[in-house]
Amino acid sequence: GETIDFFKPSGFSDILSFVKKRMTRYGPLFRTNILGSKIVISTDPDVNFQIFRQENTCFESGYPDIFYKVFGRDTLFMDAVNLHKYVKKISTEILGTEGLKRTMIGVMDRAIRDHFTSKASQGSFDVRKEVNSLVLAYMTPKLISNLKPETQSKLLDNLNDISLDWFQSIFSLSTWKSLIKVLKSRGEALQVMKDALRMRKESKEKQGDFLNTMLEELEKEDSLFDQGSAIDLIFLLSFVTREGTSGCTALAVRFISKNPKVLAELKREHKAIVENRKDKEAGVSWEEYRHNMTFTNMVINESLRLSNTTPLLFR
Repeated sequence: GETIDFFKPSGFSDILSFVKKRMTRYGPLFRTNILGSKIVISTDPDVNFQIFRQENTCFESGYPDIFYKVFGRDTLFMDAVNLHKYVKKISTEILGTEGLKRTMIGVMDRAIRDHFTSKASQGSFDVRKEVNSLVLAYMTPKLISNLKPETQSKLLDNLNDISLDWFQSIFSLSTWKSLIKVLKSRGEALQVMKDALRMRKESKEKQGDFLNTMLEELEKEDSLFDQGSAIDLIFLLSFVTREGTSGCTALAVRFISKNPKVLAELKREHKAIVENRKDKEAGVSWEEYRHNMTFTNMVINESLRLSNTTPLLFR
């Protein structure tokens, strides 16, 4: 097929050269063959809207086999019609708005300030890599808490080895070495998660983490999950919560650095917020984020609109 052309590298914020060339030649909708699969690629906003609108009716998630090997078949593909709504419902308490209001925004603000201040004092650094590490360090205890320090350290190391970098240039030798490392790290991370699930189940301890939520789901008669798919979901959440955030943040920093007026307005808005605080050393609050960061939210939304965390969304 056209797999080799598809994986030719493109600029960080560019449309894939493979897609761009075929859009010029065939228009916004065209057929191809990638990774041994017949694929129709749509770059038409109206068509894409209809595809998402008919999710799990006329269209359903499906991925090349290599993705199943990395992330687990049970997580990426289930026959349940309302899977996404179901997952959203059970993860909202920890990852949703209420969790963000209660603790996440303040903790992440302090962690980011401390970490980036330290890194900046050492010179230049990779924003994407550092954000990835920060999110991973914060989210892992939210997913599985109460691990022994050495076990948590091992889990963090394994999860940190897992990324989509291998997917960007799949025909180089280093990529296949990276993929082997990813698969090895995935196996070790899943084993830690399985052991944690087993021990939590045996001890009947109650922790305010996602693992506890999944245990409660497994006990329900009408649960969509079995033990394997529950573990795969925890693993997948550990990946998606950081991969999208780190890529989007890096893109936002790049665009802001090239637009001095945007940077100046961001500084002005945040300076005004700090000046209006009673405690000048306090971190960002939910109220400030919601009511005093009008321009900041515009920048965030535009960054989300422009960012593309994966080359393709498969259906």
